[in-house]
Amino acid sequence: MTLQWTPLTPRIGAQLHTTAAELLDGSHAQQIRDLLVERGVVIARGIGFDDEQQRAFTRTLGDLRVGRAKGRGDESGLLKVSMDRQVNPEYAEYFAGTFFWHIDGTYEAIPPFATVLSPRVLPPDGGQTEFANTYAAYEDLQEDEQRHLETLQAVHTMVATMYPAVPDARIEDFKVWMDYPQPTYPIVWQHKSGRKSLVLSTSVSHVLGVHPVDSRALLEGLMAHATADEYVYRHSWQLGDVLIWDNTGTMHRARPYDPDCDRVLHRFTLKGEEPIAAVTG
Repeated sequence: MTLQWTPLTPRIGAQLHTTAAELLDGSHAQQIRDLLVERGVVIARGIGFDDEQQRAFTRTLGDLRVGRAKGRGDESGLLKVSMDRQVNPEYAEYFAGTFFWHIDGTYEAIPPFATVLSPRVLPPDGGQTEFANTYAAYEDLQEDEQRHLETLQAVHTMVATMYPAVPDARIEDFKVWMDYPQPTYPIVWQHKSGRKSLVLSTSVSHVLGVHPVDSRALLEGLMAHATADEYVYRHSWQLGDVLIWDNTGTMHRARPYDPDCDRVLHRFTLKGEEPIAAVTG
């Protein structure tokens, strides 16, 4: 059976026309995976999964990440996304960074492939989630700029991620952030699918071998390009939604909302399947 869907914008996003039962039986799993690479973000409205169903659906798409490390959820794979430290004390400590454009897992050898998200509590205003298609952003660059970017590497740090979100950080905060790995990745990711994407995130500290002034100008220019309106889909949440995004080919961020209002999303994440690889040949 062919999966029915419609585009959400010309360059990013797809809305599925399906049922909870069809998602759970796995018959569309490969088509959804292919659509994630093609469109970056896939949504279905009115599905209404509980945690067990959402976990089961996620497993149809790949290997589920489990564990209690920060950002990975509990032994069942569930992570509760919330600013409330009582809901998820491990995650809430880093939640401020989620309001800035980022990809998940830039401190890992193999970043997660995709994430399945569903709302449980929503604020009356704000709290949307935005996604930017870094495949399309790369593909629209001039060929000479593509070739130049393919020669560059950048360093990712937790300090770069958190300082914009916590400008009044204490020295103790910096000590914690400095303990995180500081990996170097190519700016252009050559995926095993054959596509290429920009590796952009607030975690990017600087470009190797480039003067700090030029490095900052380059990174800010790329971020502005990749988050231009034509590459961005803003999702306004409704209870019952299921949303999946390709973490390897999109950035995402939450939009601000009243911190006194509850906003709880339940998240299950798929293990990464390929390292961030530089372009060769």
